[in-house]
Amino acid sequence: MTDIALNAKRWSLRINWLVERVCVLLLLLLVLDVWLGVLVRYVIPLPLTFTEELARYLMIWMALLAVSSGIAYREHIGVEFIFERLPAPLRRWLAVAFDVIGLAFFGALFWYGLGFTEKGFGRVTMIYAMPKGYAFAGVPLAAFVACTQLALMGLHDFFAARAPEVVAARVAQGGSE
Repeated sequence: MTDIALNAKRWSLRINWLVERVCVLLLLLLVLDVWLGVLVRYVIPLPLTFTEELARYLMIWMALLAVSSGIAYREHIGVEFIFERLPAPLRRWLAVAFDVIGLAFFGALFWYGLGFTEKGFGRVTMIYAMPKGYAFAGVPLAAFVACTQLALMGLHDFFAARAPEVVAARVAQGGSE
């Protein structure tokens, strides 16, 4: 049974490795875009108007994708006051219950995000005149990755040899466990 937990954790970290690199790339593009926007507005008088819109969509995609990293490292909000006072078998079931609740939320976000994205292809952005569906696609994509991470972490919590001690990062201790 612990093999399932180890494999789930291993896959979670692999997916997170990729997501973190994508987020860093998006952040790099965001910083370059904002600097270009500052330069063309105050230093070099060029009529580049796309920088603000691009920054908005880069930031949204980056923030949405980063949610799955928080799930992989258990750096999300949890009810620690109650959780840490429960016996180990109850902690295991409560951790899995939190994962199922999160999975239901992100599953609904994925489902409705698909419709949102589909409708976005009927609208265009102000500057680029490109379909907004491409920008909106970050919602179901991020929700899908979050669902995957929650499923993997739920498998890990359920099949791990020891019940989880915490369900979220302990801020006071400066890291996740």
